[in-house]
Amino acid sequence: MLQLLRLRALAVCLCLLHFAIGDDQVVLSENAKLSNETLLWGPYRPNLYFGVRPRIPKSLTTGLLWAKVDNFQDVQNNFRHTCEQHEGMAGYGWDEYDVRLGGRQTIHDAGNMIDITTSFVKIPGGAHGGSWGVRIKGTPREDAPEHLVTSMVFYAAMEGFGNLQVANEEDELGVEGTVKMEGSSSELGGFQLEVTDGEGNVHPPDRHKSYEKKPLDRSIVASLQVEDANIWQAKALLFQHMKTEIDEMISLYGKENAPPPWQIFTIANNIKEGNMHFVQKVFDGAFEFDIMFSSASAPEPMVAKSVTEAIKSATESFSDRFSKVLAPKAPFNKSKYQAFAHSMLSNLIGGIGYFYGDALVDRSYAPEYEEENEGFWEETAEARQRQGAVRLEGPAELYTSIPSRPFFPRGFLWDEGFHLVPIADWDMDLTLDIVKSWFNLMDEDGWIGREQILGPEARSKVPQEFQVQYPHYANPPTLFLIFEALIDKLQNPASFKDSTDPLESIRSAHLQNPENAKDYLRNLYPLLKRHYFWFRKTQWGDIKSYDREAFSTKEAYRWRGRSTTHVLTSGLDDYPRPQPPHPGELHTDLISWMGMMTRSMRRIAETIDESDDAKEFRGYETAIIRNIDDLHWSKKEQTYCDATVDDYEESVHVCHKGYISIFPFLTGLLPADSPRLGAILDSISDPEELWSPYGLRSLSKRDPNYQTGEDYWRSPVWMNINYLAVKALYDLARSHGPHQQRAIKLYSALRSNLVDNVFKEWERTKFAWEQYNPETGEGQRTQHFTGWTSLVVKIMAMEDLGGGKRVRDEL
Repeated sequence: MLQLLRLRALAVCLCLLHFAIGDDQVVLSENAKLSNETLLWGPYRPNLYFGVRPRIPKSLTTGLLWAKVDNFQDVQNNFRHTCEQHEGMAGYGWDEYDVRLGGRQTIHDAGNMIDITTSFVKIPGGAHGGSWGVRIKGTPREDAPEHLVTSMVFYAAMEGFGNLQVANEEDELGVEGTVKMEGSSSELGGFQLEVTDGEGNVHPPDRHKSYEKKPLDRSIVASLQVEDANIWQAKALLFQHMKTEIDEMISLYGKENAPPPWQIFTIANNIKEGNMHFVQKVFDGAFEFDIMFSSASAPEPMVAKSVTEAIKSATESFSDRFSKVLAPKAPFNKSKYQAFAHSMLSNLIGGIGYFYGDALVDRSYAPEYEEENEGFWEETAEARQRQGAVRLEGPAELYTSIPSRPFFPRGFLWDEGFHLVPIADWDMDLTLDIVKSWFNLMDEDGWIGREQILGPEARSKVPQEFQVQYPHYANPPTLFLIFEALIDKLQNPASFKDSTDPLESIRSAHLQNPENAKDYLRNLYPLLKRHYFWFRKTQWGDIKSYDREAFSTKEAYRWRGRSTTHVLTSGLDDYPRPQPPHPGELHTDLISWMGMMTRSMRRIAETIDESDDAKEFRGYETAIIRNIDDLHWSKKEQTYCDATVDDYEESVHVCHKGYISIFPFLTGLLPADSPRLGAILDSISDPEELWSPYGLRSLSKRDPNYQTGEDYWRSPVWMNINYLAVKALYDLARSHGPHQQRAIKLYSALRSNLVDNVFKEWERTKFAWEQYNPETGEGQRTQHFTGWTSLVVKIMAMEDLGGGKRVRDEL
């Protein structure tokens, strides 16, 4: 209740400010301040099962570890900290989560026989971003023994120039009651961090002489002094510290009379000066306790009651907002889909993290990287091996939504645009904040690294050969999908007068005040232009050298970064391309992305009254659309194809029906009366080509490369491309033309197939997956892939054109 009252008070203040002053710029400034405060804190270490930090470089960082400690053999493997695949989890993630309020995460740890719930909430107030709390609850699973012993370890560390100390008096037996820490930094001001005892918790009994020196009904606190660069290795630091304590116990009591495992796998009671503090609690059975951060500038400190009230308020607010902005439409407006839809959106937003650190970049600008010679892939491989100009650059910061907490816990450029599609409906201000964070990474040439591996913690999850970024390599410009979504919302304004969300004025500040949105675009516009023209300069394709006939001699594009088997820069890694690679290649997907990007730039220029630029972009857009047909349409194969050069220096098509062959349609570049649409819809709807009961295959079933080699993009169903297909079919279904009725049927059937399958697999496995098998529908590859697979939420919320009936015909 306190949380809700303060949020409503903020909303009233904004309205009064606007009424009294009537200055949109003042209101925007105040909104920006409040937005930053409500976004300052969060579980912004998404690579951990739970870890809170602020969006501040080198600041307070926290984390949680736990393990079942019932034997000596398995404890080390039982300790959880970083999210890992295949770690004995029966599912985990946010059941409901709003980045501004908080939410509830449930971790079904089958390996440790316990379900852990982390209910995280934020209370605004004060001059330093407010306060926060988390309620940690453990519930033994059905197969757990009667006395399940669980060791919980919370840690807090201060990087940089701040300070953090344990306020309790040192007691060699441990801390009775609440563990209190006090700290301060220039950004956070003063603060207090408390770890409570909780109520009704049971601890292991006294069964060994060692209990006299270390009773487990108290909290054990150990303080360390750790270099900033090593704080992220909390688990290794814990084990290193614990080993010293274990060795001392074995030495004292002997192996024959060793303490029980829950007693021996403990840290030392050692409160002292330090910048990193571990708090350990050992429980028998179910347990519950709170961790509370109170800003000294907040009106009042956090207490257990305020955590309880904020948890209730966050749940009610989330459900209410979801029902208004992303409610599933028929046939998915049934109660059985509610928890699924809530979970998918919550895990997408709960995957937002703050990253800060340096990155490896090759600034050699070696001529081989231009890829102008035949056999260029061998030359570029040799140039990469030299690594003479690979340097650490930065540090830089990034606020981003990650693809997968266990496997891809970092920023990916082309993933981000897809992630932000549903987030833009939920919270446009948050979305634009993330977009700006990405464009702030741009170098002076206009390049943004396609994979942001910032700092040693991020690099620890990436094989060494993939850590270096190259300033001549691009990635699909999906962030421009968000600019189009913003402009669409500005041109078709929604009414916010009936919103009961006290944060609506912050979430929708740019939509309620269109001039603010235009100012945002104006401020970002120089970076957008620089990025656009970097694409044109570095990813150009050769028309003139091979006497290709086209409307324009300039609008052709080729991905740099090819090998014989992969075009990683395209995002479609192993999708079949012309063989062998050739500097005369032209890529259908890239020219389509450039068409979408150009259209977006033209619309941005029109929105901010840059009329000369709009005219220039309109010319590029027209030329690209004309050249897509002239350079990539195969009359023989009746599809769009990549182009290459044969032994006679002639331009030829290399056709592999699949995602690439329908890219001009996916990116919205074909009008409703295009003569190409019939053949494209044929490919989409043919069960022997792209259609499957679970979504569109990435490669035609008739293609000889289907399900061969790595089979990453050579058959599986991917949600991001299927979303583009659903949207393109929807747009076609809403347009008068010869294919309207067919598009309605295809849209309804594809929408049903996608949602039904992702839902079925989520129910079966408790995970969202990176991709889905086109023959069985089973989720595969990376589990807990809650990035673009969460587009299923957007698809569920799209209009029902099937009259509320489930459409899953075989077409």
